[in-house]
Amino acid sequence: MNRNNKILFLCTGNSCRSQMAEAWTRHLRNNDYEAYSAGITPKGLDPRAVKAMAEIGIDISQQKSKDIDSLGAMEFDYVITLCDNAKESCPYYPAKTRLIHRGFDDPPSLAQDAKSEEDAMEHYRRVRDEIRAFVMELPE
Repeated sequence: MNRNNKILFLCTGNSCRSQMAEAWTRHLRNNDYEAYSAGITPKGLDPRAVKAMAEIGIDISQQKSKDIDSLGAMEFDYVITLCDNAKESCPYYPAKTRLIHRGFDDPPSLAQDAKSEEDAMEHYRRVRDEIRAFVMELPE
């Protein structure tokens, strides 16, 4: 196993997109990356994100929403921001860290006006699947 590449997925609340990305990376690319996620202002784990991932057999219910500062001085090979706010608020990382921005829609915002729970979940499922495709494209 070659898990010497540490990757951090950074989002505003570390409640949904970054949690999904961390879980997908551990599930699909565990031999390539040691995955972490954090937020600029953590909000707690989104129950719909947990549900969307459970639908495809990945349990994130025990993951925790973390503040970027809780990772201390940990060094990362890649820091990937998943929303514009995280990109703008991204802390300084050493030159060896590769910074990547790949914005995804925010499922909680999109689901806010959903007429039903099923309609709300469609946003989570779509973004979940988009994040999966992105994780599969990460370099080895």
